[in-house]
Amino acid sequence: MRKNGLASAALVIAILGLVGLVGAAVYQQLSAPAPSLPVAPGVATQAKHDWPQFNANPQHSGSDSQETAIGAANVGSLQKLFQADLSGVVDGTPIYLAGVNTSSGSKNMLFVTTRNGDIAALDANTGGQLWVQHNPAGSCVVIGTAVPCYTTSSPALDPNRQYVYSYGLDGYVHKYGVADGQESKGGGWPELTSAKTGDEKGSSSLAVVTAKDGNSYLYMAHAYYPIAGARKQNQGHLTTINLRDGSQHVFNTVCSDQPDVHFNFQAGSPKCNATEDGLWARNPLVYSPDLDKIFLTSGCCTLDPAKHDWSETVFALHPDGTGSNGDPLDTYTPADFQKLDEASQIASSAPALLSAPPNSKLKHLAAQSGKDGKLRLLNLDNLSGQGKLGQQGGELQLITLPDNKPVFTALAVWVNPVDNATWIYVASTTILSAYKLTLDANGNPALQPMWQKAENSNSPIIVNNVLYSVHSRSLAAFDPTTGNQLWRSNDLGNIHWQSPIVVNGVVYITDENSKLQAFALNGKLGT
Repeated sequence: MRKNGLASAALVIAILGLVGLVGAAVYQQLSAPAPSLPVAPGVATQAKHDWPQFNANPQHSGSDSQETAIGAANVGSLQKLFQADLSGVVDGTPIYLAGVNTSSGSKNMLFVTTRNGDIAALDANTGGQLWVQHNPAGSCVVIGTAVPCYTTSSPALDPNRQYVYSYGLDGYVHKYGVADGQESKGGGWPELTSAKTGDEKGSSSLAVVTAKDGNSYLYMAHAYYPIAGARKQNQGHLTTINLRDGSQHVFNTVCSDQPDVHFNFQAGSPKCNATEDGLWARNPLVYSPDLDKIFLTSGCCTLDPAKHDWSETVFALHPDGTGSNGDPLDTYTPADFQKLDEASQIASSAPALLSAPPNSKLKHLAAQSGKDGKLRLLNLDNLSGQGKLGQQGGELQLITLPDNKPVFTALAVWVNPVDNATWIYVASTTILSAYKLTLDANGNPALQPMWQKAENSNSPIIVNNVLYSVHSRSLAAFDPTTGNQLWRSNDLGNIHWQSPIVVNGVVYITDENSKLQAFALNGKLGT
């Protein structure tokens, strides 16, 4: 009997290991439902689909086709499902995990990171808090002020659906069990991502990518606090954590020839004379499965390729966060970078990957916008068009947005199922505009303006062929091909960086009043 019991236990362990491997493989595209396999208590099982990170997937397209409950035909019947109080302002986006086995039964769960460093788990059906963990500012204050340090980051789920990650105001990314919030320690966790927390702000959302080699990586980007007149000592950097073994790489956007260094103030430590650079787009990066590269955009203030300083630059890295010989793999820097450098002009938005038509001369494209009110079309196979690092200019197309106003938000990308045309949605401070990727007679790609409307939108998303937009006190749904309004609620608080998610028949949005709002068809679940 004892021998048979040991054999059974070994079989269970083997099955659980297989579940983790299956989950990691599925997560790479985040487009297929998660596996519904037998798992142990505390492990999330698949009931429906998830929204595991900012803008749904590693491409951070803001587009999700898994949702089928809410569409253009019935979105107009959305009504308030509930309003929940949060432990602080959530200045980002919730993430969603379906079917978590908890001590009180199976739960659909939301996870949010607050400005004051909390991570809270909520019942996605009711808004009730299930658990909370605190990583407060403590003695950390923003450089040159008495303001406690804060974050606008959002959490991300592990591919195995057992853990959730959140940035804390202690400068570390923390790892928690999804079911009970128990923190994992050891093996590198919690993971250091900033040694200068009063200078280096965690602005961007956490991101997760599963690369072609099967390794999954967690990314945390750092920028700086927007304090006028303060002498900032930050070096913008990306920390990449290998979720298999907890090892990490650091890519510094200035002094990039000093890899794997978290610069600090300690005497005798590695130093970098260049300062005030940062990575602060809502999504820190995008992942191209075809190229097996990540692409991200740096901000102010030093561009000097000879000294390995890369400000105001779109650049490529390997998924493990490394480049080549201490530099990026490829770069694009606008020709007017010196003017843009004055206010981190292109760093306010990350690249958006575009699906090129089959007969396009160029196969891997991206759009890049920023605070300068422009939209750039880039060739990801040769960012500068000149085949080497450190060159200026080289975009395929340069468009002035309708209002020539700044873009602080993530761009959303949608492929129209009717004709497979790729659309992109850009939200400036006053206009929401749509562009379609077209080809000329010779197969050269270009972005064609399609519609625009006065809508001060945050980062838009497209779910089941419906475009959602949020701004202070208002959440709306539009037809993505015409911009015609399909639904609107004016029952929100003020909005800063918050953006919605739409998953399993519910729209979720947080606001500046420390509230979570949920909307469902006719105000009921499952209708």
